[in-house]
Amino acid sequence: MELLTVLYEDDDYVAIDKPSGVLVHRTGISEDTVFLLQQLRRQLRQRVYPIHRLDRSTSGVLIWAKNKEAARQLSAMFEQRQVNKTYLAVARGWTADAESIAYPLALPEQPQAPRLPAHTDYCTLARSEMPWAIGRRHMTARFSLVLVQPKTGRWHQIRRHFAHLRHPIIGDKRYGDNKHNKFFREHLGIDRLLLHARRLSFEHPTLNTTIHIEAPLERTFEYALKLLSLQPAEIDLPTG
Repeated sequence: MELLTVLYEDDDYVAIDKPSGVLVHRTGISEDTVFLLQQLRRQLRQRVYPIHRLDRSTSGVLIWAKNKEAARQLSAMFEQRQVNKTYLAVARGWTADAESIAYPLALPEQPQAPRLPAHTDYCTLARSEMPWAIGRRHMTARFSLVLVQPKTGRWHQIRRHFAHLRHPIIGDKRYGDNKHNKFFREHLGIDRLLLHARRLSFEHPTLNTTIHIEAPLERTFEYALKLLSLQPAEIDLPTG
């Protein structure tokens, strides 16, 4: 793997631009041999501590701590919802102008247990309609570029919430539309989840300043937006 792109670094934290398709750390159910945790430790020549996770297929801002106390402090902020996360995603169909999704989700390892509250806000940045009969029910295909802010951090929350709305995220092999995913892979050469962690914002526990960390769109994501005519004049990220 090439060197990871460092987006932000200080004495306590380091944030990288996570590539799509790479696991954060080793798991017992994967045969992968490349993991971000080991790669970043080698690159920085020091221990780092994971604070949050991004799915294998998701790209964008991923932050780590350089010591246990920094990890404890920022982990607590994530748990207390004091960290603002902003994502960009391409969804099937035309989404609402803006919407709050309050739909409880079950834990994957405890599907029979009571569902946990889950809340996601989003707004639509752009819409397009392409002359592609993907599902064969319609002669055209509609898409939306959405800016997403999850307010809770449940397992696969954004992906599951948009699937619940029947606007699955393009490239989602678990909750998405198989016909659309196949079309994008075979006809457009796009075989990744179109979900990107664009910005992470928080009050630094020791520097007493607000930190905003942004990750640029990966090349394939930008290519997809161009093909789908989903390029807004500019993307205004929330300041909070």
